[in-house]
Amino acid sequence: MADTGSKSPAPPKSTPAETEAAAPAETETVAPAGTETPAPTRTEAAPLEIDQDAQDDDSTLDGQVSAFTASLSSSVVDYPIEHGRQYHAYRKGSYLFPNDERELNRLDLMHDLLFTTLGGKLYLAPINEESIQNVLDVGTGTGALAIDIGDAIPSAQVIGCDLSPTQSQWTPPNVKFEVDDVESEWTYPFKFDFIISRYMAASISDWPKLVGRIYDNLAPGGWVELQDFDLEYITDDGSLTEDHDFRKWNKLFLDALATVNRDGRPGHKLCGYAEAAGFVNVQEQKFKIPMGPWAKHPDMKKTGMINLVQMLDGLEAFSLKTLDMLGYTRDETEVFLANVRKEMKGKLFHSYATYYVVYGQKPGGKA
Repeated sequence: MADTGSKSPAPPKSTPAETEAAAPAETETVAPAGTETPAPTRTEAAPLEIDQDAQDDDSTLDGQVSAFTASLSSSVVDYPIEHGRQYHAYRKGSYLFPNDERELNRLDLMHDLLFTTLGGKLYLAPINEESIQNVLDVGTGTGALAIDIGDAIPSAQVIGCDLSPTQSQWTPPNVKFEVDDVESEWTYPFKFDFIISRYMAASISDWPKLVGRIYDNLAPGGWVELQDFDLEYITDDGSLTEDHDFRKWNKLFLDALATVNRDGRPGHKLCGYAEAAGFVNVQEQKFKIPMGPWAKHPDMKKTGMINLVQMLDGLEAFSLKTLDMLGYTRDETEVFLANVRKEMKGKLFHSYATYYVVYGQKPGGKA
């Protein structure tokens, strides 16, 4: 908490009992020079009082542990409802988008989109799958990526972390999920061989710090892969103009994110972040993801169609809080989004977002 500059109130006077309980287990009085040193004064800590009622309780400790764990877990899954959608409970407000079933379905569709974009690959880093032992998926979402990595590298232990425990319970035995905020301190007792961060645009307040934390938690010779968007939709032929409601919405969305220190365009900065953190052998690849099936190539046509579907499904989720921050009422937002959807389905422009894949290696390790 920030220091307000006001004086702290004087501490209350302790009672004798409080003084005894608060005393250190051992104190030593130092005599002035030239005098006989008295024996040190020793004060034993007060014995702990036993809760006899708890001892007489017939319930087993296993049952008490289960109840206590459930009470802790409830604070994580006590999801608030806003604008008719369900949002994260843990670190409430740090993530602007819903976590309800509708949004989870969209995220699974996004997983398919990104897998297709990379030509049927989960990652591009040249990791040695036979020697990989520990993998971390940062901001795992539905857990689809962590599960697929666990299937692809059965010898590795894969951890997926996210703000909500919304992942599937049906996972490979080498995959587990943890509720955590990736922007808080990391306390893993071991180093990872591979850390992947995917689709975290609009979610991170301090990208250099996150990439630095990834570096610190990698074993020497380990690899990082950062996959993310520049969420500003552009065109090569000028067909998307400032007069289009989709363009207006896109700019408002990015502007709203900036007001809360969230970057909707981290993709083109990832390479610089990786190099600044100390990674070597850094490589960057860029992919165009069309909005709609307007591209001629069959693969791009499929990718564009998937992207259109997930955008239509997610437009409300993207807009409820962001446009609210800019002063839009719920009615104004709904009318505006209706016009945006109409344009998106009207084949009026040939827009695309750019997806960046950056990977690099931590120096050291075996040659």
